[in-house]
Amino acid sequence: MTRTYSFPEGHWNWPVQLTHKHGVRHGEMIYTGGQVDLDHKGRVQNPDELEPQVHNSMDYLRIVLEDLGSSLEDLVKLVVFYVGDALDEWRIQEMIAEILGDNARPVLNLVPMQELCYPHMRCEIEGVAMAGVKSGSSSRRCHHLEDMPKLHSAFSHVVHCGDMIFTSDISTLQADGSVEQAGDLVGQTQTMMERLMKCLAVVGAESDDVCQLNLFYVDSTSAEDWEAPALIRAGFFTEPGPAATGVPVMKFAQDGLCTKIFVTAMRGEDGEKLEKSYSWPDGHWDWTVHLPYKHGNKCGRMIHMGGQVSIDQNANVIDPNDMVAQTKTAMNYIKDVLAEFGATLDDVIKVRTFYQGEASAEALHENLLIRSNSYTEQGPATTGIPVPCLVYPSMVIEIEIIAMVDG
Repeated sequence: MTRTYSFPEGHWNWPVQLTHKHGVRHGEMIYTGGQVDLDHKGRVQNPDELEPQVHNSMDYLRIVLEDLGSSLEDLVKLVVFYVGDALDEWRIQEMIAEILGDNARPVLNLVPMQELCYPHMRCEIEGVAMAGVKSGSSSRRCHHLEDMPKLHSAFSHVVHCGDMIFTSDISTLQADGSVEQAGDLVGQTQTMMERLMKCLAVVGAESDDVCQLNLFYVDSTSAEDWEAPALIRAGFFTEPGPAATGVPVMKFAQDGLCTKIFVTAMRGEDGEKLEKSYSWPDGHWDWTVHLPYKHGNKCGRMIHMGGQVSIDQNANVIDPNDMVAQTKTAMNYIKDVLAEFGATLDDVIKVRTFYQGEASAEALHENLLIRSNSYTEQGPATTGIPVPCLVYPSMVIEIEIIAMVDG
């Protein structure tokens, strides 16, 4: 199947030479890297100004989609990493809704960060589109639900498009903007997972259909505090389970909110269950407690992989605090998982990386160059997000990928 790449003329660029592209299309699936308000020399435009940065990032996103024969109307998913508070989060929804109108109705994932990869950057926006399957067509169903977290009417809590299912953020945030079970991570985890199952049921899906989950939770230095909610989440999945990425954050925009989750699932558009294969290579890293998740799964042409990190089978960090060495280890783990599906790094279309660091070009480029050099030209779309810490002390990078193969 034909694969095309996008790096439009005059588009923003990094200040270093990379193999990564701004967007990749494989068949009807289109994935973009995080779009930001930089110029073609990698300089931040409109420093610290949220509104122009959102508008310019969305305009860059539009250009990439159009370069790949698509449009904003084909969006099924938007992920926004931003620096700001609850008012900023709602304003972001309003601004993007105004740009999109009522024709797209994608799911929306909003992740507050302390800072982003370059100083004075306030937002980074990535998109997933399915070309030619616009909102309102028989093969695209968009659902805005009353008993789910507050969400602008221009977005959906769940979208089922073709075989793909995407959810917006699921948490204990209420439709009126209040937080249920404020400050209670364990209680919120249980309610969040129950809501997620209800959300999937709306489109006839179940937990077994989930391919990839992305979890964000307020950081705790206690292993016991991490394990209790981890086991609650795990109880909603049977083994073999989905690929999983979990990232701690310092706080959410809403006071008292402790955790949120969003998932990608796959189920036939006529409701049939789809067959998956799973990967857990010999000698691969593991968690401190047994969880049902697998490192990767393949469903049809799609390969989803959970965050790969530099730890061993006993959850001991390999090369503590060494960004270069840990990046190489994580990339080798990615190769191993792909190989079990008969795939290689050349099949990767999207990369999302969380790394320990601050708003600094040097902190980003230290791992970005290694990741980029792992791919042949032309490389996948990419998003890089700095975080104050990751789940294990002295672990400094986590890399998740999506790949696509023919057949």
